Amino acid sequence: MKFKKFSFSSIYLTIAIGLIFTAILFNIVIYVIIDDIKLVVLLLIYTIILCGFMALIVFLLHKKITMFCSEICHTLDSMMNSEDNIEIVLEEETILSRINHRLVRMYEVIQENRHNVAMEKANLQELVSDISHQIKTPIANLKMINTTLLNQKFKTEIQNEFLMDMEGQLDKLDFLMQSMVKTSRLETGIITLSKKKTLIYETIAIALSGILFDAEKKNIEVTVDCDPNLYIVHDKKWTSEAIFNILDNAVKYTNANGKIHVSTECWVMYTKIDITDNGKGISESHQAEIFKRFYREEDVHDIDGIGIGLYLSRKIISLQGGYIKVTSDIGKGATFSIFLPNK
Repeated sequence: MKFKKFSFSSIYLTIAIGLIFTAILFNIVIYVIIDDIKLVVLLLIYTIILCGFMALIVFLLHKKITMFCSEICHTLDSMMNSEDNIEIVLEEETILSRINHRLVRMYEVIQENRHNVAMEKANLQELVSDISHQIKTPIANLKMINTTLLNQKFKTEIQNEFLMDMEGQLDKLDFLMQSMVKTSRLETGIITLSKKKTLIYETIAIALSGILFDAEKKNIEVTVDCDPNLYIVHDKKWTSEAIFNILDNAVKYTNANGKIHVSTECWVMYTKIDITDNGKGISESHQAEIFKRFYREEDVHDIDGIGIGLYLSRKIISLQGGYIKVTSDIGKGATFSIFLPNK
């Protein structure tokens, strides 16, 4: 019979039989050798007391193991029932404490994973809700325009105006979906940023190339003050996306003939990128809210946008260990400061 098939009762019975047999044999041998009944009786009494102590030790050990197993079973049942408040008492300096310690660690890992899954589920639900809410307006507009064109006859000029409106709504829908794909991929970790030592001047140049056309249409002067030899560790593609989103907002909310200035400053641990405009500015009460997903101030709904650019920018910068700070006065413009770690 293999050892692992032995029960506690079988082990205890085997030990008891072994002790009794050894005690009897030992006393017989002593009696044969010395032929002194008194000494044999004394040895027999000593043997009985010793066996009693050993039995007591085995009993206490058995009780301790039984209690420990019961506690582990109770704890595991609580884990399976997803109970939040589980009390685990650690043993002190015993072999069982190792098992107990690992049980505590396992429970902590399970709780952390459960919390992360719950957070991801909540974020996903919020994301789906935001998407459904945001696409309602362009889809409703498209349906209305399409129904109007199908049911009524218009002159070519008016039809072209309707078609231009449809194209605008389709562009908005396409931009919305692309932004949502980027957001969801960043939040779920599908996209991992690849940080390399790269010229920040090149990253800023990529971002500027995306807004120069719109800036020229509004005759906005864009200036840059950046060391062309300044290297910092960052993800070139996604950092340029973050800078572009801030620059794009600056162009949108700056009046014609306005100014936008981009500057960099290298500190000991961080490199600061300032994007300053002389546009409408942001009230202090809204400066913390503008980084929320789909947030837009009530007085800017006539300007194109869906309120996701700044949210994406903060997400991208924070994933690289940096942060964004904004300072602004109403009517005097705003300065968005991006802080990226140098290493």
